[in-house]
Amino acid sequence: MGIVNIDDDLHDQLRKASAVSCRSINAQAAFWIRIGMLCELNPTLSFNEIVTRELRAAGIESPPAKAVPI
Repeated sequence: MGIVNIDDDLHDQLRKASAVSCRSINAQAAFWIRIGMLCELNPTLSFNEIVTRELRAAGIESPPAKAVPI
């Protein structure tokens, strides 16, 4: 494990995002790094497709969405 120097503004955004996501600052940074790397390696996939693929790879399946009457 090493130390990564990041801009103060990015650190502030990271701190805010970690609170919303209920992750530690380090876990939020790791999430952004992992998703960013996967996006670069799979430029034709959307963020949602990448997250869905990662969840399935971890053995998590979401139930089918139910239609909500309008």
